Amino acid sequence: MKLTLIKPTIGRREHSLYVDEGRMEPLMLGVLAGLTPPDVEVVLYDDRMEAIPYDEPTDLVAITVETYTARRAYEIADDFRQRGVPVILGGMHVALLPEEAQRHADSLFIGDAETAWAQVIEDARSGKLQPKYWGPPGPAQIGGVMPRRDLYSGKGYLPMALMQFSRGCRFACNFCAVSQYFDKKHYLRCIDEVVAEIVSQDRKFLFFVDDNIASNQAALKELCHALIPLKVHWISQASLDVTRNPELMKLMERSGCWGNVMGFETITPASLRDAKKSPNIPGFSDYAHEVKVLRDHGMQTWAAFTLGYDHDTVASIEATVDFALKSRFTFSAYNILMPYPGTPLYRKLAEENRLLYDGQWWLHPEYRFNQAAYVPALMSPDALTAACHDARTRYNSLSSLITRFSDLKTNLRSASRALSFWRYTLLFRKEVYKKHGMRFGLR
Repeated sequence: MKLTLIKPTIGRREHSLYVDEGRMEPLMLGVLAGLTPPDVEVVLYDDRMEAIPYDEPTDLVAITVETYTARRAYEIADDFRQRGVPVILGGMHVALLPEEAQRHADSLFIGDAETAWAQVIEDARSGKLQPKYWGPPGPAQIGGVMPRRDLYSGKGYLPMALMQFSRGCRFACNFCAVSQYFDKKHYLRCIDEVVAEIVSQDRKFLFFVDDNIASNQAALKELCHALIPLKVHWISQASLDVTRNPELMKLMERSGCWGNVMGFETITPASLRDAKKSPNIPGFSDYAHEVKVLRDHGMQTWAAFTLGYDHDTVASIEATVDFALKSRFTFSAYNILMPYPGTPLYRKLAEENRLLYDGQWWLHPEYRFNQAAYVPALMSPDALTAACHDARTRYNSLSSLITRFSDLKTNLRSASRALSFWRYTLLFRKEVYKKHGMRFGLR
């Protein structure tokens, strides 16, 4: 038997194919390959940088689906099914909209695939693939399973090893699909298994792709203690409330943490309350304390802002950039508030008749990447789209790069950090412009 795993791209630019130069390893496909019996031949194709050989013989195609890649994932699935090859779709988008995904698949996996992947393979062997499989949420990897990292060879991924310690998040932000998928729960993986995986591969720079690695701060402390003797450098995604735990901040620094993607979201208190961004609300003034703590511990923070709340204006978006520049964040993302299916935000905007693109922006042929997909309260959709693009342009200007780079507490803390700053800021700066206005899918 032969299994083909596929990571779809977002889409293409109007005038050419898009090649993602900032692509990272598709960790979950490596995990599925590791769970597959050794007598099954496994191949991986990454649509972000290579052509998919549709006519190459295979017995089962498995495609991971995210909301941003759904249109392209369905195109790929349809092409294989037209050739008589069975297709199984999985991923968070499939769990949120199974009826939609079912139209493009022979089978769906709803939930975390690890617990029942063996059954999928056995059913595919016997030609009895079931229409749906269910997997309960659980730890990032079941015991004793290592990702098949050999499948990543030669595909030009960024030089960092993707890992996972936990899944889910205990918070309930109203725009977040993760909260809906995991029902505000947080699942931990055995630390000994994490350490064994780190030791088994040769990368010393790690990206824990946890939804919120600081959701369980006691568990994060244990992980940090385990990482200290390994002498690795790592980054992840963490909620801002971690800055109120001095002991944990010291441990993170000692364990090799260089920084985290952190959801600042907004500098407007009313918007934080609307978003139910609870880790940011206690004691909120102007984030001065949080920024100071991060810089004092040398964190090269990737500040994530979400723009387009009902209290936002063009002026407030400009003020958000002012704040980020003053804070000298190593990276900063300015994302338009997106109504992900299944979230409280989506339901609210639907009830208020404010959704654009027939409420299915991820499939609509006229939607373009980084466009507003709803009608904001205090500006037009086009004004919001333009303001967010201007924010990215301003933050990624040459003068901004130089000012942020010359921070002795973070980017100039070591030669390796300085090199990392330029490597990734220039790469992501380029990607911002390449992706802007891109349409989803290739057809």
